[in-house]
Amino acid sequence: MCRMTIQSPIGPLTLTAAENALTGITFGDAREGADTPSPALELAARELAEYFAGERREFTVPLAPEGTAFQRSVWDELRRIPYGETASYKDVSTRLGKPGAAIAVGQANSKNPIPIIIPCHRVIGANGRMVGYTGGMHIKKALLAIEGITCKD
Repeated sequence: MCRMTIQSPIGPLTLTAAENALTGITFGDAREGADTPSPALELAARELAEYFAGERREFTVPLAPEGTAFQRSVWDELRRIPYGETASYKDVSTRLGKPGAAIAVGQANSKNPIPIIIPCHRVIGANGRMVGYTGGMHIKKALLAIEGITCKD
């Protein structure tokens, strides 16, 4: 497993990769030793810097998130939420063909191992309000602001 910590406007981010794909982004400096760069980590770091600078709307770094089949289907659907737009948990569950699974979608959302690139920050409550975020509501608000989105608190 390769690891790299980068600085960002929302604080340090620790990126992990296996082989040629990104496997995780953790908020904070989670290093347990020296950085071990890889092509996937270097590409992810460059694309994240471009995102934070307002120069990137889509990511091309290969991803390899680990999770259940349902979690991966939710994360795939999250990647379809366009930059600068939001969707509710109910919207995502409906798009998955499981309109009654909003709570399960929320649980899968909270387990997203690659936040920002798999844009779980774009998921909001059905009432248009921001709801929980693993990295903290201040980070969710900052990520949405980068994309020009303001939500009710």
